[in-house]
Amino acid sequence: MNLPMSAVWPGTPFPRGATWDGEGVNFALFSENAERVELCIFDATGQREVQRIELRERTDLIWHCYLPEARPGLLYGYRVHGPYDPARGHRFNPNKLLIEPYAKDIVGQLRWNDAHFGYRIGHRHEDLSFDRRDNAADMPKCRVIDPAFTWGDDKAPHIAWSDMVIYELHVRGFTMNHPNIPPLLRGTYAGLATAPVINHLKHLGITSVELMPVHAFINDRHLVDRNLSNYWGYNSIGFFAPEHRYSASGVANEFKTMVKTFHSNSIEVILDVVYNHTAEGNHLGPTLSFRGIDNAAYYRLMGDDPRYYMDYTGCGNTLNLQQPRVLQLIMDSLRYWVLEMRVDGFRFDLASALARELHDVNRLGAFFDILMQDPVLSQVKLIAEPWDLGEGGYQVGNFPAGWGEWNDRYRDTIRAHWKGDSGLIGDFARRLTGSSDFYDHSGRKPYASINFITAHDGFTLHDLVSYHDKHNEANGENNQDGTDNNISWNGGAEGPTDDPVINALRAQQKRNLLATLLFSQGVPMLVAGDEMGRTQQGNNNAYCQDNEISWVNWELSTADKELLAFTQRVISLRSTHPVFRRRNFFQGRAIHGSGIKDIHWFKPDGSEMTDAEWQHDFARCLGVFLSGEAIQERDQRGNPIRDDNLLLLFNSHHETIPFRLPVLCDGCEWQSILDTHLTDGLAPDDHFREGTTYALAGRSLTLLVQRKPLL
Repeated sequence: MNLPMSAVWPGTPFPRGATWDGEGVNFALFSENAERVELCIFDATGQREVQRIELRERTDLIWHCYLPEARPGLLYGYRVHGPYDPARGHRFNPNKLLIEPYAKDIVGQLRWNDAHFGYRIGHRHEDLSFDRRDNAADMPKCRVIDPAFTWGDDKAPHIAWSDMVIYELHVRGFTMNHPNIPPLLRGTYAGLATAPVINHLKHLGITSVELMPVHAFINDRHLVDRNLSNYWGYNSIGFFAPEHRYSASGVANEFKTMVKTFHSNSIEVILDVVYNHTAEGNHLGPTLSFRGIDNAAYYRLMGDDPRYYMDYTGCGNTLNLQQPRVLQLIMDSLRYWVLEMRVDGFRFDLASALARELHDVNRLGAFFDILMQDPVLSQVKLIAEPWDLGEGGYQVGNFPAGWGEWNDRYRDTIRAHWKGDSGLIGDFARRLTGSSDFYDHSGRKPYASINFITAHDGFTLHDLVSYHDKHNEANGENNQDGTDNNISWNGGAEGPTDDPVINALRAQQKRNLLATLLFSQGVPMLVAGDEMGRTQQGNNNAYCQDNEISWVNWELSTADKELLAFTQRVISLRSTHPVFRRRNFFQGRAIHGSGIKDIHWFKPDGSEMTDAEWQHDFARCLGVFLSGEAIQERDQRGNPIRDDNLLLLFNSHHETIPFRLPVLCDGCEWQSILDTHLTDGLAPDDHFREGTTYALAGRSLTLLVQRKPLL
């Protein structure tokens, strides 16, 4: 294309952003309080600004123009004029080049310096100062894209909620150390689309990958100054653009190729999205996009002093979803990722912040109303992190029907149970059976509970059984960051040890935790690498560690391979037995007059639990019978779902407990098919008559299947 542009047409206010229509590009930007808007065009290097075009058309607060000579690949940004009056919430500064909120591609890295701030750093009163330095040379640039892509016969897998096994992974960290992926593809979307990754996920039994943030984000200045980075990516600056550092090809369509590859292997793609705040921080943060386009419209400001931000996120600011155009921005972003990028769902970071109307969390707020009536978004997976940092922000169990929720009560209870804490047997049973105390009252199903024991935030599975305390010294914050409430146990030594007894105990505890997770009602979520013993060396807040601390290690020891094989086995058992994947909660009553309930709870003496015994502090051993004959559900063709009758035995006590196997039918036997006391988990396939005793090893879990006599 020829630069500068010789023709400027009025254009239209819709669609927002920069849109290539095959002949030219339409530009449209929302700003309610701006007095003047300039579109800035750059040469191919992004270093030289070759033209400024004033957007003279303004329709319904949308500034717009059309460039008939513009083509895909054009680099651009905006400068927005208006009052600089922080006391009234306005922070316009046309000396700052701004990233457009609807940009589909953002190229180049932010190079930090004081020119990115709208005020003079070091001035005693930031609201009385004004920085006139131009920051364009050190800013990323927006790039016009051609959205054309050959999807062919791509189809969404449409995995049923109850059948999901979620795998949370980091695009870069998952493949950086993989020896069988070409070096140029490691750490990228293209790397995830390679055969070694797909084969690993399929052999493991994963149905849905949940990608940690891939929206364009920046590295915080304080991290860069310490030679660190915002590795996790919870610092969004563009809600439409795939993060460029994860691209091997440098083009946005690489992400689409990855999604298409996952879909062709029947694997869903879920995005972890951060719409609650942006990378611009608090009132002392930089002016990179929203703040300079229209601070008072895009952010929630303090009513009595709008120079400050309402911060429900702990990140300095909160997006203002009360402003219709900002709410539209989020909805347009979600629809873009579904319709153009074809992702299958979203996990919303600090979702309670999105539900706040004035100050309170409102489960029937505008955000949820619009989502649930949207013909596109209401049909994809919606998962909430159901809390934020504001008052009343903890909302586990309170999100609307149709949503899944990260269930941290599940995490804490299962950790504490296997750690050996007392007084948990009742809560453990509730978590194991889908947390009906949270979800059944509102008509939701067991799969509303996204069960997890570990996540990106906190210890890995290996570290959970290897460290009592966090070891975050590498983060440069004097080990003050990260939670101290790990509910972990190191087995008798802190960190790596050569003691074979401790290492065997740790391996057994990992098997206990994984088996409990996969045999629980609800949707299980694994963290990438946990199935192979990944360690972060005791770091429970590795958000800034783009290195070996965070990357998955693919050079597996014998113990790692054994754990991987065990994880594959328990996922396979979950897939094989629908009694672990019920769509409805257990009723606890006899079915069709048979006398057999859909669930029974047993004590070690073989008798059923009484109401009083659920309150015993000393109880650490429990059996649960799951009736495969009484599921009372039908498949998609209307056929009754039937399964084996299964018995799970749990012992979090350190000593072996003789467990009398319950008597439920004449002549029946129990066949052991999994025992976490054994290295590979493979039970010796022994058969035990009902009423006989099973030696349930200390800190172990056993799965048995009922075998009826042949007629």
